[in-house]
Amino acid sequence: MLKGLALTPPVVGRIAIGHVVVREGKRLPEKDDEFTLTTQVQGLGGWILHPLDAQLRKTAGAANAKLRAIPVRLLFDDPDLNFRAHYSLFDRATGRPLCVGNGETARRVAPDTEEGIRSLPCPAPEGCSFGAGGCKPYARLNVRIDQEDALGDELGSFIFRTTGFNSIRTLAARLRYFQALSGDHLSALPLELRLRGKSTTQSHRAPIYYVDLTVRTGSTLAQALEAAKAEVQVRHAAGFDQAALDQAAREGFAAGAFEESVEEGAAVVEEFFPEAAGEPAATGPRQKKSALGDKLQRLVAKGEGAKGESGEKGTDHAPTG
Repeated sequence: MLKGLALTPPVVGRIAIGHVVVREGKRLPEKDDEFTLTTQVQGLGGWILHPLDAQLRKTAGAANAKLRAIPVRLLFDDPDLNFRAHYSLFDRATGRPLCVGNGETARRVAPDTEEGIRSLPCPAPEGCSFGAGGCKPYARLNVRIDQEDALGDELGSFIFRTTGFNSIRTLAARLRYFQALSGDHLSALPLELRLRGKSTTQSHRAPIYYVDLTVRTGSTLAQALEAAKAEVQVRHAAGFDQAALDQAAREGFAAGAFEESVEEGAAVVEEFFPEAAGEPAATGPRQKKSALGDKLQRLVAKGEGAKGESGEKGTDHAPTG
């Protein structure tokens, strides 16, 4: 097995509450007031819809109904395997993860050295000069959509990504509560992802939407717990080893320094880490390389030439793509 490669749950689609729009020549994220299920393929108009998106809308009442609830089950009994939240900093030019921390410790890329990945204290974004302006909470939730036509792949999952504080705090709390109530049988509970709205003074009293995790509409908590107990018995009879599955996932996540690859990171940056107004497009080590390139261009413009400055570092272009 390759070393340094995080083994993450297989993903068959995405769950989003936003999309990317083109405005004044820039691709910018825009929030929605409903869920959208997509494949992992992008077309000219954005992400291609997953067939389950239409099926769930029909279940909700009409083909054009707003999708605000999704029946789900979780893959693992450990909340931290289903839902991973970290302070994260990406290179906006390449999509490469630069630093990931939990408020105590962080893994950070050591640029232009042989150190590779360094472990450092993590003071959170407010107290970190390295991640100033670009580091923020970022989380991913993997779920199985509990729909009759979706049961062909019980280990395949849909991924929901968010940098929203309300979604992160609510989902983390709900997962802990359901784990405790179910006796560590979180994966057996029939649950529902639900979109909620709220207004705050910071939103100028306009509604903002976040994701919650609840028992399914029309069901009580007691009924959900009874259903989970029955599901656990069925799994045991079939030889399903949930504890072994959780351990395999735990080892897979620990195998790599960062969960996102460069390919995934580019899409994550576009949707969740947009460039702020007046802020440089790159962060961290990329700024140093850009500054060196600017210096060489100024020398050429002055007629001094770049020959005296163009050693190995001077001609080292930053990675792209």
